[in-house]
Amino acid sequence: MSFKFITERVSAWRRYRSAVRELEQLSDRELHDLGISRYDIETIARESAGL
Repeated sequence: MSFKFITERVSAWRRYRSAVRELEQLSDRELHDLGISRYDIETIARESAGL
């Protein structure tokens, strides 16, 4: 594994965790308005982070 690969993966993981934290802070009503269920948060965050 190259250093570049590792730093890209760490960066993607940080984006993922940040997205999960932000979405988990929203109320159920706010998530519903966005068309997101709590069950979908991790999947959406993973896709947006490129994991």
